[in-house]
Amino acid sequence: MSGFPFRPTKAVAHLKAADQALASIIEAVGPFRMELKASRSLFGALAEAIVYQQLSNKAAATIYGRVEALYPRATSGFTPRHILATPDEKLRGCGLSRAKVLAVQDLARRVAGGELPTLEEAHGLTDAELIERLVKVRGIGRWSAEMFLMFRLGRPDVLPLDDYSLRKAYAKAFRKRALPSPQALERASERWRPYRTVASWYLWRALEAP
Repeated sequence: MSGFPFRPTKAVAHLKAADQALASIIEAVGPFRMELKASRSLFGALAEAIVYQQLSNKAAATIYGRVEALYPRATSGFTPRHILATPDEKLRGCGLSRAKVLAVQDLARRVAGGELPTLEEAHGLTDAELIERLVKVRGIGRWSAEMFLMFRLGRPDVLPLDDYSLRKAYAKAFRKRALPSPQALERASERWRPYRTVASWYLWRALEAP
């Protein structure tokens, strides 16, 4: 089992048949190797996303590890209750910015108050419904919500239109002189439905190629 709620081989076959230029990219990149990131809970996944924003993976992992170390008895990961009982200065002492402390606290309050779905409930919501609920959290914009859908839930048809590297990858792969606008990219992506997550992954990989 791949862990995805769709068959990657079917998705790749669809994309190759639907778009000749994308088919060439797929052939050059090779098999679909996107991996889903394990999630203990929706709160845990989003708290991690907030910590990692605008930082290198190494720096973010260090800070996240310090936050986890505040709660040595939380063998299944810290919870909203843990965060809400922790003074601001302790969280700041882990290396979190003031904005990220406020964001994690807002997330904790919303999860504790039942405003956000559980991870299990999230699987039953449409992409649009889930994004609408997630972006109400301080520090979680549309892009962060889309990354959650793609890399935590494995949703098949997410296209992060505001992702600069995706637009750059499209321009490179399709030999465009200028970056496409989000609207132009969305129009071009219609032929990739219902597997735009897979198309996005291949475009990102193509950008890495020399």
